[in-house]
Amino acid sequence: MSGGSPPRHHPKPLSPPRKQSVDVEPTEKENQAPKSRRPLPAPGKDAHTPVHPSSFYASTSDVAAKSHPRATGSSYTTYAPPQSPPPYQKAKDTSPFREPELVDDEQIPPLVTTDDPWGPVDSTPWDTNWGTWDNNAAKQVDIDGRNDEEERNWCDEATREKCKRPGPGILPPLLSHCLHNPEHTLYSITASTPPPKHTPAPSTVSISSASAAGSSSPPPLNSVPPPSPDEVRTAIPHPNAYYCKEHNGWVLLYWCSSTVLPPVVPTYYFEYPLPDQARRKRTTSCIGDEANVVSQANRTHHFHKYAAAVDARTLNIPFKRSEWESEVRQKRRNRSVTLRLEGDEGETITQGEKELEGDLLDLYVCCQCSVYCLVSQHVIPGVIPLRRVEEFVKDKSENPAVGKTSAIAVVSGWETIITILENRLWRGENRVLPVGRPKFQAKIGWSPTVSKVFESLDFTVQSLSGDSEQALHPPPIDPTTPGGKRSRAKLLRAWIEISAWLTLFPKNKIKDMAGYSPQVLHVKVESATEMIQSAIGAHLNQIPRGLLPPALIGYEPLERAWEDLGVTPTSYSPEILTFAYLAQCRCDPASTVTYYTHLLDIVETMKNLGVNPPDQLQMLAVEERSRQRFTFADYNKAVSILGFGKDNTLGVELEDDVPTEFIIQAWKEAVKHSWHDPEGAQLRTGLNDAFKIVADMRQNPKLREAWEQGKVSLMTPDAAYSTLEIPHDTDEDMLVTIFNMRVEDQPAQADKMREALNVIAEVRDSSRLRQFLETGLDPGDATSETRLDMPRGLNQLGNTCYLNSLLQYFYTIKDLRAAVAPMGGKLADPSKFTDDELKKHRVGGRMVTRREVTRSKKFVNQLAELFWNLEYCDQAAVTPSMDLAKLALVTSQDEEEEDFSGGSSTDASNDTDATLVEDGPARPIQERASQSPLRESSSSSSVLGKRNRHSTRKSSDMDVDNEHVDVDKDGFVMVSKPSSPAETRRTSPPASSSPAKLKKSPPRQEDVDTKDKSKKSANDEKAPPLPPRKRAAADSIMMFGRQHDVSECMDNCMFQIETALLDLQNQEVGGAATDKTSIIKRLFYGKKRQRLTHFGLEDVVRQRTYSTHEKEDLFSHLHLNVADEGFDLYDGLGRYFDDVVELEGTKKRMDVTIVDLPPLLQIQLQRVQFDRDTQQAYKSQAYVKFGETLCMDRFLDSADPEKRVRSKDIQSRLNTSRDRIQRLTQGKHAPFAPALGATVEFLSNQSELAGGDSELISRVSEEQSLVVSQLEKERANASKLKKELEDLWKNDTAALYELSSVFIHRGSSPSFGHYFFYSRNLPANPDQWFKYNDSSVTVVSKEEVFADTTGSTANPYMLVFARKGSEVIETVRRVDIAALEADSTPA
Repeated sequence: MSGGSPPRHHPKPLSPPRKQSVDVEPTEKENQAPKSRRPLPAPGKDAHTPVHPSSFYASTSDVAAKSHPRATGSSYTTYAPPQSPPPYQKAKDTSPFREPELVDDEQIPPLVTTDDPWGPVDSTPWDTNWGTWDNNAAKQVDIDGRNDEEERNWCDEATREKCKRPGPGILPPLLSHCLHNPEHTLYSITASTPPPKHTPAPSTVSISSASAAGSSSPPPLNSVPPPSPDEVRTAIPHPNAYYCKEHNGWVLLYWCSSTVLPPVVPTYYFEYPLPDQARRKRTTSCIGDEANVVSQANRTHHFHKYAAAVDARTLNIPFKRSEWESEVRQKRRNRSVTLRLEGDEGETITQGEKELEGDLLDLYVCCQCSVYCLVSQHVIPGVIPLRRVEEFVKDKSENPAVGKTSAIAVVSGWETIITILENRLWRGENRVLPVGRPKFQAKIGWSPTVSKVFESLDFTVQSLSGDSEQALHPPPIDPTTPGGKRSRAKLLRAWIEISAWLTLFPKNKIKDMAGYSPQVLHVKVESATEMIQSAIGAHLNQIPRGLLPPALIGYEPLERAWEDLGVTPTSYSPEILTFAYLAQCRCDPASTVTYYTHLLDIVETMKNLGVNPPDQLQMLAVEERSRQRFTFADYNKAVSILGFGKDNTLGVELEDDVPTEFIIQAWKEAVKHSWHDPEGAQLRTGLNDAFKIVADMRQNPKLREAWEQGKVSLMTPDAAYSTLEIPHDTDEDMLVTIFNMRVEDQPAQADKMREALNVIAEVRDSSRLRQFLETGLDPGDATSETRLDMPRGLNQLGNTCYLNSLLQYFYTIKDLRAAVAPMGGKLADPSKFTDDELKKHRVGGRMVTRREVTRSKKFVNQLAELFWNLEYCDQAAVTPSMDLAKLALVTSQDEEEEDFSGGSSTDASNDTDATLVEDGPARPIQERASQSPLRESSSSSSVLGKRNRHSTRKSSDMDVDNEHVDVDKDGFVMVSKPSSPAETRRTSPPASSSPAKLKKSPPRQEDVDTKDKSKKSANDEKAPPLPPRKRAAADSIMMFGRQHDVSECMDNCMFQIETALLDLQNQEVGGAATDKTSIIKRLFYGKKRQRLTHFGLEDVVRQRTYSTHEKEDLFSHLHLNVADEGFDLYDGLGRYFDDVVELEGTKKRMDVTIVDLPPLLQIQLQRVQFDRDTQQAYKSQAYVKFGETLCMDRFLDSADPEKRVRSKDIQSRLNTSRDRIQRLTQGKHAPFAPALGATVEFLSNQSELAGGDSELISRVSEEQSLVVSQLEKERANASKLKKELEDLWKNDTAALYELSSVFIHRGSSPSFGHYFFYSRNLPANPDQWFKYNDSSVTVVSKEEVFADTTGSTANPYMLVFARKGSEVIETVRRVDIAALEADSTPA
């Protein structure tokens, strides 16, 4: 995506269609097609009549469809009323369980309180300006409550906060899916008391006469009263509980039309506010009577979900778990983690659930009327867990008794359990049931599954007295005892649930039951589907189905669109989709882009699939577009137009963390570029539209304000100056004066004059003119003030954030600052020195040219001026001169090549013959970097002097200052990626070669003095010069220079400083490259000794000789490669000073020691790595640990030889261990352990391999264990060796350095990013750190500097350490000019 990932805002889905409770695997039955609904009985049919055997298996022969209820409320569960009192009339001695009634609002005391919990509802933002719509598409659907101002300003948070909309909603068809699994049917259950019987059940034994098990005389029945009709009725969990056969559980579902919502639990967190209650009071229901349909305000309901918001105990008929249910819940609540009760597929109880809250219900509120709906979050589980029910059915189906079909076995088994329960409850049967008797075995059988079913019913299995025969002992049911009361309620519930399950036994099993007479059941089951759908407005008669074009049925790419719009595909119609879209935009304006994207996706999908979209939808899409609606595709296009995108003009993605100022600047820069385009007016219109889309999408007031101010500036700069009749170089004082005169003379042209001045203000980037346009008052050339003791920042001139960091770093070096200061105002006179004098002086091991001396002195002169401003200026930031930036970023070689290729005239005639003279032949020993797998890239090229003109230009650690970039005030720099792997790896060949060719980085020009103990190279001739390179067309806002890397920029600056400070008239200043007479050499350069020896004994035998190549070089940087695991600064230095290289196809050991340490030790972290597989460079984001101090004793040439030998041995073993870790975790095809584990899992899940390849699975598993074990072993070994190494050198602290500066690169790619640096306040306050971020300088904590950057793209790439006691750093150098003048003024 060209513009990066857009901040796509999806409305939070209210709820997916309910399949079943949380953490429950779908059963096989749930995957079947929806079962046919059983229609409700005809009105007036006897509710007390037991289900006749002919209709036991859901026969519909004697049942008529029930008419749809018109009244609101969900209390439609019928029951068998007791003899006295009459229904809905309470007697003093009746059960407190109150049957649901349809009452007015005033008659619901539990829900209506005297103090409205939602506060006053007299006046809210919803009451104001509902707006009128002229667009025809919106007029074709009934919808109210829309606010034109709010919808047009959907991206304004303040407007949304004022209106307090309730967020995304859903329409009734999707609500019906959210209430319960749409593939399941909910049933209303009615139970009646079985008729009395006096014949005891067979195969029973009295508990009191267990010893006489074979006696045929029945024992006396107990005197426990049978359950009353009220007990039977209240055995159903709640009047609003509906039975689900697939779950063998209950769903509590309640709906009502009330202006007062039920109280929300105190702990509820509102992500969105509740709908406006004053608005809800105006309408009883969106779904009116047939006679009132023409006058309804809204097409249908628009529900908003508030999950787990209402305590079920606050209902007008409170819901509270039975005593036996509460005991189960309490056991689970005491667990330490969330657990599931064995077999309880209904719900999950989480530890920490508040005791003060009962079952929490989901609240669905219609924002347009008084209707709301409550539903239990989880299925209320039945007495027998669903798992046991399924196991029982499976057991009976697979193991039917002789002479029975599977269906008969299942039915007779459940009927036997029902008979046992009825005998226990209503007939006082108290005898035990020997499970081994023939009749028991024939009826139900005995198995672990049957045992668990009876265990769920509180039956216990015990041996008969004096006999090994087992028998079921029934639970007590005496209501006067706690245990009896508990078991009595449990058995009643189970009796109803089993009877309901049997009543709903599938019709397709009837053919398997020929000749079988089912038992008469006393539970009546009625489908509640139509009643529920009618009540919430989802019935077919209210919202038709089947209008979706066949091509879109089951079209998966649109599933998210339907869900976000709050509709179901099956309920589609142009009218419903229009209403859903408008309702979502009304209630959730912040997600308008999402909804409009979905609307257009549906319309475009219809077109693409050959379906002609309805005119209503096409008209709606067009009308919404005219209201400045846009899609995510439009946003991506807008981002690209503004130049964002890795491969686009800016080279950076528009992520969330991109500063607002940067986006504004990018827009303004793009507008500026359009002024030079022949079609500029059209481009600017597109840019303004794109910027508005980005501003709206990011919902950023500053961006919208900037757009409002700049959207009218479609005039070109030339036209602007012409309009005001002034030349382009008019200063701002005169410009303001002339503008006022023009407006006074031509008041009718004031707007045009303002537009012209606005364009000029943008062209000049003048804050003064902008403020003048905003306020009408000229602020003059005001300056900002900041603390006098704070360092000053540097304003960007363009893509110069790295240069700013480098210049600030130079200013903190006391001796360098002192050496540069006297050069202010002094320019070189080429006539003052001769060619002979030039030849006597060398910089970086080579002679310099007259031209280089001249430009270097100019550079230092500009640098001195900058240093003076940083010391004395009272502004917060200083702007470097354009000449200073050009001289720093453009090398003399670049200038010469440009002149050679036909550029502007130069002073090339002043060059001497020394211009292209190199300093002798190249040396065989090169600057080096490790070739270990963890350190792929090599070091950068030279620090001083010219680079080899005959080598390919090299890309360093982090490239800066791209030629095709725009940069904002915050300093983001976007650089084009390296053109080839060779540039990234920086492996170009040297100018001249020798027989000793190392496969390392190119020669360092600072390597000056060489003591080579090996045979000297025979080839000392220079290669012929190559033609000059063609310069790429520059389009940079800097308008000069080319892409340079970090090292080249630093090298160029240091080279020019050293060249400018040469004393050309001093004949004694020789050009010995080893001296340290220059300030650059004294501060930054140390000396190292390199030894190249054979890697092993085999090399010695093959070469027949044993030789050592040795030389001494100066160095200004130590280049360390960055690894990914357990890496710190000492690790990198260890590999730098002891490594293995390849010479002429033979491995050699490179041993480096330090002979002389510099005052300032600069360590560069090579974060650019190269991926051989993708042939692409990438930036390593690995965290490299470093501290406030660094001891270099272990790396000195004078270090204890014995310790060095031990240290090398430990370091070698440590490197080997880390290399193994790298290969196991980050090498090709790594990591191996997870891959092997996935292989084992894959093979284990293949049914065709089961049992056949167990040996293979075992071997792969063993291999995984071996890899894990080896990885753990290597990590432990590496940790041990690391500690051993540090302990060896912990007392060597003579060469102690303290950290002074940390340079940071922020960005995910080596091709672009932002640079800043931290500087320690030395010597005044070592615990204080400054952050230099271009014009901003702030004090930061030490923790920020040393923070673990794992997971961050802001990483250190260069560390600077100052020698302890050298006093070369003075971070803060500020002088108060006003105070100096006051002191110098005579009293």
